[in-house]
Amino acid sequence: MGLNDSSPGAMRNGRGLSDQWAESVVVRPRTTERHITVHKRLVLGFALSILTLIIVTAVVQPWRNSRLPGSVRPRHYDLRLAVYMDNFTFSGEVSIELECINATRFIVLHADRLEVDRVTVTAEGGVGGRPSNRPGGGVMRIHRHFPFPANQMYVVALHREMKPMRVYRLNVSFDAAIEDELLGFFRSSYTMQRERRYLAVTQFSPIHARKAFPCFDEPVYKATFSLTLRHDPQYTSLSNMPVESSSLSDEDGWLTNHFARTPRMSTYYLAWAVCNFTYRETQTDSGVTIRLYARPDAILSGAGDYALHITKRLLGFYQDYFKVQYSLPKLDLLAVPKHPYAAMENWGLSVFVEQKILLDADVSSSSYQMELTMVVVHEICHQWFGDLVTPVWWEDVWLKEGFAHFFEYVGTDFLFPKWNMEKQRFLTDVLHEVMLLDGLSSSHPISQEVEQATDIDRVFDWIAYKKGAALIRMLANVMGQPLFQKGLNDYLLSHMYSNAARDDLWRKLSQAMRSEGRDIDIGEMMDRWTLQMGYPVVTISKNQSEQLPTYYITVSQEHFLYGEEVRKNNSLQWQVPLTVAVGNTSAVCSESLIWINNKTETHRIGQMDDSTWLVGNINQTGYFRVNYDLQNWKLLIQQLHTNPQIISVGNRAGLIDDAFNLARAGYLPQGVPLQLIGYLPEETSFLPWHAASRALYQLDKLLDRTDEYRLFSDYVLKQVASRYHQMGWPTNGPGTEGNVLQASYQTEELQRELIMLACSFGNKQCHRQAVAYISDWISSNKNRIPPNIRDIVYCTGVSLMDEDVWEFIWMKFHSSNAVSEKKILLEALTCSDNTFLLNRLLNLSLTSDLVPEQDVIDVIIHVGRNPQGRNLAWRYFREKWDILNARYGEALFMNSKLISGVTEFLNTERELNELKEFILSSGVGAGPALPRALEIVEGNVRWHRLHRRQFYQWLRKPPSTTFG
Repeated sequence: MGLNDSSPGAMRNGRGLSDQWAESVVVRPRTTERHITVHKRLVLGFALSILTLIIVTAVVQPWRNSRLPGSVRPRHYDLRLAVYMDNFTFSGEVSIELECINATRFIVLHADRLEVDRVTVTAEGGVGGRPSNRPGGGVMRIHRHFPFPANQMYVVALHREMKPMRVYRLNVSFDAAIEDELLGFFRSSYTMQRERRYLAVTQFSPIHARKAFPCFDEPVYKATFSLTLRHDPQYTSLSNMPVESSSLSDEDGWLTNHFARTPRMSTYYLAWAVCNFTYRETQTDSGVTIRLYARPDAILSGAGDYALHITKRLLGFYQDYFKVQYSLPKLDLLAVPKHPYAAMENWGLSVFVEQKILLDADVSSSSYQMELTMVVVHEICHQWFGDLVTPVWWEDVWLKEGFAHFFEYVGTDFLFPKWNMEKQRFLTDVLHEVMLLDGLSSSHPISQEVEQATDIDRVFDWIAYKKGAALIRMLANVMGQPLFQKGLNDYLLSHMYSNAARDDLWRKLSQAMRSEGRDIDIGEMMDRWTLQMGYPVVTISKNQSEQLPTYYITVSQEHFLYGEEVRKNNSLQWQVPLTVAVGNTSAVCSESLIWINNKTETHRIGQMDDSTWLVGNINQTGYFRVNYDLQNWKLLIQQLHTNPQIISVGNRAGLIDDAFNLARAGYLPQGVPLQLIGYLPEETSFLPWHAASRALYQLDKLLDRTDEYRLFSDYVLKQVASRYHQMGWPTNGPGTEGNVLQASYQTEELQRELIMLACSFGNKQCHRQAVAYISDWISSNKNRIPPNIRDIVYCTGVSLMDEDVWEFIWMKFHSSNAVSEKKILLEALTCSDNTFLLNRLLNLSLTSDLVPEQDVIDVIIHVGRNPQGRNLAWRYFREKWDILNARYGEALFMNSKLISGVTEFLNTERELNELKEFILSSGVGAGPALPRALEIVEGNVRWHRLHRRQFYQWLRKPPSTTFG
């Protein structure tokens, strides 16, 4: 059909022609179908030409790809560095033994911010070290060598091709700066006896080894490393392996340390440090030397002894659990004043920020000691999951981080069985926390594609760590511990000193299951959980139909999402291992396992009647939420009010968390969770109180600026009052505090939780006690506040008392040497109701060195959590975004943590619009954090619009009324 009609009816494929185009069409000769075909072929040919050009360019110029070409592989690095601490520079020479895989003229490797001086390439012979009899051995002529900064690569172009199955040697000399930005080879400092001292240390994960030496900086390019460090003899140098030999130069007196050759490992696990630290030492039964290096005064005070002690025990625990020996002759723990993360698991030289490894038993709370313990447990686990067996690529970073996070709880239970971490704290601190994030439509699958180097940072988030841990825990419970351990042992032995992907793990775990006659395809089951985002809400209903007897239940699954408007047309399904138990007022039957594979299923469950209740996901081992029909919720709430102990402590915490989140997302009436927590005065266990307080603090930040806020705070205080008064405050007798090893850990934590709730929500007696403690400290200059509640008392005192108290805390922050004490003193300063003081603190944190660099983000976030400081922190964050992004943009977690911390409690239309404007003007460089922040704030605003009225309506009614 011709295109010569310019009338409104001239439409093709739904598109109208513009007048201008239509006029030009009128004067054109008629276009035949043959011409159209020719045009199509021309267009197709042009497109294929462009595609071919792109492919040819990528082949001819492989450095234009974001990934290394793979034509050559490193086998061994000989790295020699001279470190100049007087001007913070270093020079180096690296000699890399290469194996040619595919014929190529190009050696493409990574280098970033390095001044390359000299490059040579030599042909060395055949693979396996055989000398080459072929002509053309020896020096290879280099056509040119040049950096390609867009991909942080360096290219060596040769005159002739390198041949497959041949070995070559690349030599590069270079110079670089010891940076001040916490990545690559960076410097840090501390003050001792009023003298500033410096140290230099590496942080190479995930892609920063290239900042310190030219290398093949992708995890799959494992090689061995021989390192030599030359430096001023007043310093000590450390690396992954022990020092093999040392010598002093006759010319300049400098020290040269040659370190032993490493096993095969990825570049980002290579590490070294130059410092003037001292150490404490211990040794395992198998002869592994463990040292903890730190500031001399910290070592002298014994602040590193606790971490050293538990590391020795943990090496033995992991060797027994995995049935694989620790691979290196030594393990050093290095405590540095400044680091971008809590710690880094470099093989044989794990680096920790001081706050996460140094412990002053006299002033540290049990929660601080617990946190420190778990960081150490996490990093030691990485010596197997990460160092020994490394994920092939960053899309499966959860294979190491998920395991290390899961074993934080398993390993801590080994050290302190009475803490009961894996069955209790895991629920509130991992499962409940990550489900908040993973219930957003802006979430992502745990395994996600990573192409560009800039994409790598975004995979290091709580989805990788916490969801990874939760899925591993679910899988361990499905398999049972013996088979789970058997599968892990086989996985580690099969891939040690190499790389693995998720399918390798699934294969070994499936083999372990089949060895016991259980034919479950772990890969098929787990792909649903790892390749799909989010998780299901499983709804269990007692059957009401006349066709089926009452001992049948209907179970349905759907993708849980907080945004009601994004739930339509959702087709995601999971293979759900649902455990169910039936109970009544006096007993609960044993659990049964049901596999849910479809959207809706009917299952026989056992005899039930009108007074029988159901509870699903026993002890919350599964990664999903459970909802029930309203009658079952009513029976469960009655059970909790009459005899809560019938339901396990894990399920009591789970019911609280599920009910609050189902209500927030609109799956349940707002009154259900409020009526449920009415049983808390009868609750004697820490975990349900902890689950409730987490949910209540979320609501508190949503409501703390509303006119009817007192209705909510009074209701919370009513639930807290009797148990708070019964538990009282801790005594501070000699030897009773700072000793986390005592059996009363759970009681101590419950007491702390109740004091925190009482003071936060305005209990007058709690306020008086906190003020009395602070006043006594100021008047006597002796701190008698029990360490376990110091953070609560400091914050409460600063918020209620005058400016002099703020100045007193500020002074103590500067004079304290205990890292745990400095942390809570700094956080207490953010609790003031005085906006002038808050503003002063914000400005000091960013523009002076009075606040440690890694604590600046925490200051801004904590000011934002203060209702009086929320607008202040939000405005400050926007005004200083360019500075903050420049300083922390490359550090994993930091930008994301800052953005979520400052925005998560914004909840008005005005604040939402401000956030949208900010994203439009400054969204570049923040990765997924800003879209996630936007969805959370939209959810906050939506909750106010849809649910706040119903929420307050229920609070105004007598508690005995229905859900409403």
